[in-house]
Amino acid sequence: DLRLRDHPALLRAVTRADEVLPVFVPDPVLLRPGGTAGPERVGRLLASVAALREATGDALVIRAGAPETVIPRLAAEVGAAEVHVTGETTPYGRARDARVAEALAGDGRALVRTGTPCAVDPGVLRTRAGTPYRVFTPFLRAWRARGLPRPAPDPEAVRWLTGVDSEELRLPGGRTAARSPATAEPAGEEAALRRWRTYLSDGLARYHELRDRPDLDATSRMSVALAHGEVHQRTLLADLATAPAPAAAVESFTAELCWREFSADVLWHEPGAARRDLRPGLAGLTYDSPDDSPAAEAAVTAWRTGRTGYPFVDAGMRQLLAEGFVHNRARMVTASFLVKDLHLWWPVGARHFLRHLRDADVASNSLGWQWVAGTGTDAAPYVRVFNPVSQGLRFDPDGTYVRRWVPELAHLPGAAVHEPWRHPEGLLRGYPSRIVDHEVERREALARHEAARG
Repeated sequence: DLRLRDHPALLRAVTRADEVLPVFVPDPVLLRPGGTAGPERVGRLLASVAALREATGDALVIRAGAPETVIPRLAAEVGAAEVHVTGETTPYGRARDARVAEALAGDGRALVRTGTPCAVDPGVLRTRAGTPYRVFTPFLRAWRARGLPRPAPDPEAVRWLTGVDSEELRLPGGRTAARSPATAEPAGEEAALRRWRTYLSDGLARYHELRDRPDLDATSRMSVALAHGEVHQRTLLADLATAPAPAAAVESFTAELCWREFSADVLWHEPGAARRDLRPGLAGLTYDSPDDSPAAEAAVTAWRTGRTGYPFVDAGMRQLLAEGFVHNRARMVTASFLVKDLHLWWPVGARHFLRHLRDADVASNSLGWQWVAGTGTDAAPYVRVFNPVSQGLRFDPDGTYVRRWVPELAHLPGAAVHEPWRHPEGLLRGYPSRIVDHEVERREALARHEAARG
């Protein structure tokens, strides 16, 4: 909720009181050194908070600590009867807000939840049988048929409560944060809206044709702004409805936004899907474990650092570490490689992505990994195994993406970068040999699948 526009909770607060105090509580689980979020993810979050603080004329108050302690104490300090928030949809966030609500109620104050980060709140859409949707396409039809809400109006005026003591924003280790440390990407609502307007006019028209090309700057990257609540999906959907772009492009982009809401809906009904298989059909599948096998540990390390010997996979993993972002096609290929080629359980990779992604979203991340692993709702069948070479040749045909992130192969021409072992100079500048043979491991993955089935 790091924005001022299209913000129903803020709008409701303004109508309930003469003065409003904006507050942000940095989550200690994210900010502690070695915690669940890496420096790139934390840096981007704090950069967005810093932008919001500036947008409120420095009225935004930052107080670190457990929210169920910090929020009631601050409410008592300023004499606030109500605390307004957007309703959470993740298991962690719902549990946290329940603790805050209980603590406030004990002091005679109220936690008021308004809306969610979704255009259609999770749990609202049901099948004709009254059950949650388990397949995306029927969910998309119901989501469209319901009619999407318009953005919330801007408050006529907001009178901020000022003069309240605030803490400084700091990264783990004590560094202050103004921008994302590696990419220096502009953060905040205004920057997000500028990027969105530019994309609507210059990029959306060919989205449906180019969205799978990581070598091109063909996607909006609005997932980062959505993850931090710098914009709401309602705003994007309203703009798409009048965008000067082909219907195919608009429909394709809209469907991708719906995937976010479908993932949130699934997690609403099945909170355990954030950490374990949604479908039990592969419960008997045998995975390797880095905790029990030095070979598996070495393989995971090679995957995390982008040194598997498969250039398209390594480019994606290096982009993740450098930018805190990965193109969606590369996400699918790198995920498939971990699960199908290295035989690791998908949460091993999901945790790594969640730590580093600037657009980290628990529902989208976990359900995306389960789609690849064949364990989630509406999943790709387990027998679908992405070939890292053919995927690179198809979606990075000139090798531009690989050369951008794997400089040891920059001397190789064109598509040759995808199979450096076939080029006489392919492995002469420090690029590693393949840690596994894809065809051998594909057969092993399918054999494990057959054994698990019976």
